[in-house]
Amino acid sequence: MTLSDTTREKIENIIQQNRVVLFMKGTPKSPMCGFSSKTVGLLDSILDDYESVDVLEDQEIREGIKVYGNWPTIPQLYIDGELVGGCDIVTAMFNSSELHEMLGVEAPDRTPPEVTITDAAAEKIREAMADHEGIGLHFAIDANWQSQFNVAPAEGHEISVETNGITMYFDLASAQRANGAIIDWVDTLQGSGLTIHLPGAPEPVKQMSVSELKNRLEDNSVILIDVRGNEERALANLEGARPMNEETMKAVESMPKDTALAFICHVGNRSQVAGEYFRKQGFTNVSNVAGGIDAWSKEIDPSVPQYSGYN
Repeated sequence: MTLSDTTREKIENIIQQNRVVLFMKGTPKSPMCGFSSKTVGLLDSILDDYESVDVLEDQEIREGIKVYGNWPTIPQLYIDGELVGGCDIVTAMFNSSELHEMLGVEAPDRTPPEVTITDAAAEKIREAMADHEGIGLHFAIDANWQSQFNVAPAEGHEISVETNGITMYFDLASAQRANGAIIDWVDTLQGSGLTIHLPGAPEPVKQMSVSELKNRLEDNSVILIDVRGNEERALANLEGARPMNEETMKAVESMPKDTALAFICHVGNRSQVAGEYFRKQGFTNVSNVAGGIDAWSKEIDPSVPQYSGYN
């Protein structure tokens, strides 16, 4: 692809006017690929603010930025007008503290986390590792607090921990999130496997009954957000609920992270997804209205119409 003068100028203006620029798929609040999400998670952990460009919104920039920096993939991070690289390079620089130094922020805490592996879990891990001599057990926890084990050679920049005879390796961000983790082996009716308790993880989305919602609305102790579209809300409306639109999103995102939020839809499925989104944005008091407005009609106020055809 040939880079037009117009696109080049647009890219240069963005880079020159902002010290830190991330060209990515999606936005920091809603990344649209795993590599963009991982890079955002790293930057968010050390910077309060930076410029981002959603390449999905501009096809010329999406292709032009690859030509501009002679870098074939997205995301791409620029600092002080210079291309740093993509997700893998940013991750390596983050783990080595080079990224912190480049950005002029305090060097990260490399104190090894306190991790507990129960005897039952240690036995199973040793069995699984028996055929993997010379490589290590890596434990990663992403920005959404999803955890994953991986067996691979140590690269040298990891933070290592030995517990119950097991050596574990962490990248810098995972080590900070893993502090206090308890790894156990459980047998249930659904099967056997490792369980991981992460005390630093945000509280899960709670299930709120419609009777509790009624009380919370009466004492004005929760903000209720209706994630249904206009057509559904016209069929059955709940007084006091805010529609999930751009205005509501902006208002909620500016609220304190401990604000009590409840999400409602028809029967509680879409509102669960919305609640998970805001939980991952750092909100710590998030509830899903179990049964949705259908349950409200059946249990609280039969004057609210019931309808079908929507989840």
